[in-house]
Amino acid sequence: MKKLIFVLAIVGGLFACEKKTEYKQILDDPETYQSVMKQLTDVIVYDIFSPPVASRVYVYPNIAAFEVLAQFNQDTLKSLGGQLTGFETPPAPENPEMIEPHLASIHAFLKIGQTLIFSETEIEEFRSQLYQRLMDNGLSEEVKAASVAYGELVAKHVLAWADKDNYKQSRTFPKYTVRNEQFLWKPTPPDYMEGIEPHWMKIRPMVLDSAGQFPPPPPLELSMDEESPFYKQLVQVYEEGGGLDEDNKAIAKFWDCNPYVSHHRGHAMFATKKITPGGHWMGITAIATRTADSDFTQTVEAYTRTSIALFDGFISCWDEKWRSIVVRPETLINEYMDEEWVPLLQTPPFPEYTSGHSVISRAAAVTLTDLLGDGFAFTDTTENEYGLPTREFTSFLQASEEAAISRLYGGIHYMMAIENGVIQGEKVGNWVVKNIQTRKNKSLATN
Repeated sequence: MKKLIFVLAIVGGLFACEKKTEYKQILDDPETYQSVMKQLTDVIVYDIFSPPVASRVYVYPNIAAFEVLAQFNQDTLKSLGGQLTGFETPPAPENPEMIEPHLASIHAFLKIGQTLIFSETEIEEFRSQLYQRLMDNGLSEEVKAASVAYGELVAKHVLAWADKDNYKQSRTFPKYTVRNEQFLWKPTPPDYMEGIEPHWMKIRPMVLDSAGQFPPPPPLELSMDEESPFYKQLVQVYEEGGGLDEDNKAIAKFWDCNPYVSHHRGHAMFATKKITPGGHWMGITAIATRTADSDFTQTVEAYTRTSIALFDGFISCWDEKWRSIVVRPETLINEYMDEEWVPLLQTPPFPEYTSGHSVISRAAAVTLTDLLGDGFAFTDTTENEYGLPTREFTSFLQASEEAAISRLYGGIHYMMAIENGVIQGEKVGNWVVKNIQTRKNKSLATN
């Protein structure tokens, strides 16, 4: 009898160890964090956040997730406290031995993500299912409670900092009043939507000294003189932005990333929803970290650094957009050249100069290049779920260049906005790379 009890005890102990190993495997698997990120992206698409606001929804959860990991990996990771404007390192855990760092990291992410979106139940259901799966695979109530509590603590710390970024105050600022001047931005067909986020330059940057730290050159002198440089760029949009070239058309559609496109059929109207430009680069980060076989911590690090570059890139770009308030090509072409002309892509509801996709794509590409190296080839499947084919790239920079030129092919930007937008994004990206240190000894690219 004693022998039987002894054997059962051993079997029971082995089963407990196996179950413990199973939940640890789930938590250690970077795909678990990838699924958390994908859930947030899906909610951002569903809730139709504008590109600048979406960048805010991405950045704070990732920072919180990284800060948890930094507390448990102090030999290798460096907290962002003191590196981001106004941000201090979160409190250390009181009972680190009871905490699963990856669970605490995920919980901090989901807590902030749920706070920043509208469809809170979607995040809540996802979290409940994930935590139940962990419990079914051996996670104890005690470890879960300690991990969740620390995730809550870090999330509260990050949210208190986020509350001071001027976002909530900007919700009460006045809308842009459309002006009649010939070359100033005006709402465009088919919905003539009001200008999005005219005060986004007042949001606190993460790393930039100010929204206007890297101003692009002033736009070309806007003139309908057929010999003027600006008019020639307008003609270029007219000739190349209507979707006549099939290769260019494919590029434009791949990088469209318009979160809300309306379709009108007679008296009926319906809309399609897609990822934002920042969401596309979050997708590229997912692909890149999988391609590099990044572990859980490296995956969180890559998302965090990229989301910081995107956030500051939007602030920098929007600062110029609502200073110069340049009219969109569609407006001038319809008024002076061809009233029936329609751009291949639906014109987004904000001023033209500089190109947002050009700025943020370059900033993200510079950041990912710093992390994973130049010449990092990858297959971009981000748009597959929206019915678009795969595209191949030899580097992040090449992808950013294609994203930029896609705006000409889509008929929504002049070349000056594209070229100067790329330069602006390069400066933002380089500044982020120079001023953010997440590793104490080595970069992600050398791991």
